[in-house]
Parts: sequence; structure tokens; C-alpha cells
Amino acid sequence: MTIKEIEVMVDELTSQLTSPTRTEIASKEIGELVMKRLRDLDEIAYVRFASVYRKFKDKAEFLEEMKKLLE
Repeated sequence: MTIKEIEVMVDELTSQLTSPTRTEIASKEIGELVMKRLRDLDEIAYVRFASVYRKFKDKAEFLEEMKKLLE
């Protein structure tokens, strides 16, 4: 993933999440959107982010997420 790809992703997420009518954004919504974008952009970055965001408790949860990527 290049710096430019990261910048584009951040800009697109910012545009998607900001609106004059929105006063609050749930952190869960932000996390889910970031994971979705990372999954499409860089699977390794996605797994790293997801492992922290979803707080995998053991290797079984981690392996389950990896299986989803391989499908």
C-alpha cells in the first residue's frame, strides 16, 4: 500500500463520514468502514487492523478471519 493509496482512502472516508447534518459518528462505524476499505486495498493491513480492532482472543478467531479472506 502506497502513501497515495492511504491518502485517497482517508480522503474518501472523511468525505463519506462528514456531512453538515451529522453531529456524531460512532467509532464502530468508522472502524467497520476502515476495515472494509483495508480489506479491498491491502489484506495484510486489514488483518493487522482487524486483529486489534476486533480484539481476537485466540488463534482460532484469527484463523477464522483468515479463512474468510481466502474465500
